[in-house]
Amino acid sequence: MQAYLILGVFALVVIASLLAAPRRVTVASFYGGQTGAGAQPALWTLVLSQVTTWIFARSLMNAAILGYYYGMAGVLAYATYYASFLTGGFIVGRLRAGGARSVQDWLTDRFGARGTACYNLVIALRLLSEVFANLLVVGLIFSAVLPELAGYQDYAVIGVGLLALAYSAWGGLSAALRSDVVQMLVFLVVFGAAFICLVTSAFFNPLATLTATGVSGSYNGWVLLAVAGLQVFSYPVHDPVMMDRGFVSDPQTTRRSFLHAFWISALCIIAFGLFGIQAALDGAVYENQLLGTWAQMLPSWVFSALMVSLLVSALSTLDSALSSASRLVVEELALVPRTITNGRIAMLVFAVLGAALTLWGNQSLFDAVAVSGTASMFLTPVLLVGLVGGRLIAGWAYMTAFVAAMSGAAAYFLRDNEVVSAVLIEGHKYEQLLQICLMVLLVGFAAVLTGSSRHSAQPIR
Repeated sequence: MQAYLILGVFALVVIASLLAAPRRVTVASFYGGQTGAGAQPALWTLVLSQVTTWIFARSLMNAAILGYYYGMAGVLAYATYYASFLTGGFIVGRLRAGGARSVQDWLTDRFGARGTACYNLVIALRLLSEVFANLLVVGLIFSAVLPELAGYQDYAVIGVGLLALAYSAWGGLSAALRSDVVQMLVFLVVFGAAFICLVTSAFFNPLATLTATGVSGSYNGWVLLAVAGLQVFSYPVHDPVMMDRGFVSDPQTTRRSFLHAFWISALCIIAFGLFGIQAALDGAVYENQLLGTWAQMLPSWVFSALMVSLLVSALSTLDSALSSASRLVVEELALVPRTITNGRIAMLVFAVLGAALTLWGNQSLFDAVAVSGTASMFLTPVLLVGLVGGRLIAGWAYMTAFVAAMSGAAAYFLRDNEVVSAVLIEGHKYEQLLQICLMVLLVGFAAVLTGSSRHSAQPIR
């Protein structure tokens, strides 16, 4: 009965999302998010869309898992990444003040086609990671609520992917924005009910929760918080979903949307992380990435609410990732003419690739794509020195920072390799990641500062 309740509520959300999609689609609304009347997206449409696409299913799961292992330190570490709304809003404001219409527009002006290609490579990996990471959570939820049908989870993954593709391909960014509002409102109601139940229950102790150290101690949670602090400036720029929403409304509306999205999403992530902390405090055994754990320790309706929350967040991220994929291929890379049909084909390609990666089930491949945050760190010195400092950066310096960041991402992925481990400190993977981030920034800033000047630099061709 519980499983059918979860699936029934999710089906209603899908139907509502389909109904929210615009009936009439134009090229401008498909790629730019305008309403049927040609107006820009309103403030709270942007806010709710930003939030629901950033508190996606895998993020919610990560926050809870970090809370289970490292207590409040782990939850705060993951919540620190949501300060990306503050740094992202600042960067978007500076870009728009300088006349840039996108990150790629600014990079092309400064570094030419090859410089922009480096950036597009990183965000393409980011989009793929968003598609298959959320489909992966869909499969996990299906196995958790219908264990007797676990062998059919691949069909659940394909089905949800097709549903997200259906209304995304119909309306593009406009459909994603409108459905995000519906999905976020459902998420807030359903998850809000589950959270209220948690904090008002007899076994919830606020002091114990705030001081919890998790089953593995809080140290590595604080290390991860330091990593998040180092990555938080460049992290939002490599997320095309956030950057796309930074250029569809007027500057004042955009700035306010980023501020509101920050505090709402941070509170949601922290609140979801408390479910992981509570599992550790209860002494529950870690099972199926906490899904099996929650099924055993929580009242059935609370567990159902959490599963619906995760499914809704997965759906909302999928449609936004697909709309950003179409914009990347058609508008930024300009691989095909700017038509609705070509945008839909681009969505289909990304959806198929993301689903294929999910069905392949290669965990190491997920790790490889998940380190895109480290790969994006070449943007930190480039943006601070070039955008904020107003200095011109030589092409070789930009490429040096990029190679350093990509090498750092590869080193983290291959950290168990004998050659790579020889240059990394002996310790937890988060300690090694902190070392890598520091080295990436050291090399990047050294190159960019050395190669910067007030005079014109030759773009990379």
